[in-house]
Amino acid sequence: MKLTPKQEEGRQLLAGPQRHTLAVGGSRSGKTFLLTRQLCVRAIKAPGSRHGIFRLRYNALRASIWLDTLPKVMRICFPGVRYENKRQDGYVELPNESQIWFVGLDDKDRVEKILGLEFATLYFNECSQLPYSSVLTARTRLAQQVQGLQNRAYYDLNPGGSGHWTHREFVEHVDPVTRRPLSNPDDYRMLYINPADNLDNIDPDYVKTLEAMPEKHRRRFLDGRYVAEIDGALWTIELLEQQRIAKDDLPQMRRVVVAVDPSGCSGKEDWRSDEVGITVCALGQDDNGYLLADLSGRYSPEQWGRIAVKAWRDYGADRIIGERNFGGDMVRAVVHSADRNAPFKEVTASRGKVARAEPVSALYEQGRIFHAGTFATLEEQLCNFSTAGFLGDRSPDRADSSVWGFTELMVGECTTGLLDHYRSQLQQQDADAHA
Repeated sequence: MKLTPKQEEGRQLLAGPQRHTLAVGGSRSGKTFLLTRQLCVRAIKAPGSRHGIFRLRYNALRASIWLDTLPKVMRICFPGVRYENKRQDGYVELPNESQIWFVGLDDKDRVEKILGLEFATLYFNECSQLPYSSVLTARTRLAQQVQGLQNRAYYDLNPGGSGHWTHREFVEHVDPVTRRPLSNPDDYRMLYINPADNLDNIDPDYVKTLEAMPEKHRRRFLDGRYVAEIDGALWTIELLEQQRIAKDDLPQMRRVVVAVDPSGCSGKEDWRSDEVGITVCALGQDDNGYLLADLSGRYSPEQWGRIAVKAWRDYGADRIIGERNFGGDMVRAVVHSADRNAPFKEVTASRGKVARAEPVSALYEQGRIFHAGTFATLEEQLCNFSTAGFLGDRSPDRADSSVWGFTELMVGECTTGLLDHYRSQLQQQDADAHA
């Protein structure tokens, strides 16, 4: 198999003397293949060595690398090498007795087991989702002594905000916690690798899809560049990535609502008006919130009424909620014109957008609201909310809708939790001030 020029550059970098190497760039750029290949090279080279691949969620790691990337790497790059799957124990074993372990940091039992082992290689996959504290803990296991093999740690991610710990370590060369300069900056090297560097191996239409994304997401998933963070942001890309789950992992739901943030839009050709925000939000049996769908768009009242009612039926929602302040009873009338039996509740915007958004943002920080999939435009709007106001170009209709939904489901029931959250924030600020 012939590596692309950028992958060859990456292979040479991975063979360098540094202990930590980050591959950062856009989606489908070949980062995972490159780093998995390098890990396999090390495992084949050193009999009896142990190597670990880490990701936030075990199910995603197993599906993406264990069952997809690893078989491709072994088939293409090492066709004569067979390995045995030890699924129950969470690793594969090569003929030379080297092992490759797969660790989801969401599985406490598995993590406890891993903390009793030592590794020659650590590979942190999708670092945008990984808390720095978890990475620090895992690094303590980079300690296996193997003849002829120096211990190495590899990392990859689609870059998010410049406040992420990878940016601080690998770009700024400062400690992510203390912000002091690293004592060993030469031990942290990085490679930018993007879809344009991997055109031989991806569908050209996929690149066109990335090119059509909003600017912030295009910079992240196509250009593979860190995005400057907004001061006082209520949401960050890293926070949203950390709170993302697969639809297969959703729990049973206790309540579901369809939230509507109306506008004066007359239809899809009306580019002067804002979109109509329509989201489906749920409260699980585990008392966590889940964003299930974003159905927003430029619709006439008749169209969005039908869409909201269909979502109410499709998702088994308890009710449809909508802001009364826009046009009085207009939202209720539109909903009931689509289905007179659809349960509807009016909500009133007695506070500004930021004041409404802050309690919901706090729930995200507490790890209590998750996104079932990726909602690019809605998430971009969330990331433009700051304590100084909304800094986006147009109205945050999609984000407003989700805020309405989670306010209905959770904010009224979690006053104590929010007070505890803000109290802990103030205590931490006081501790930092006296440090």
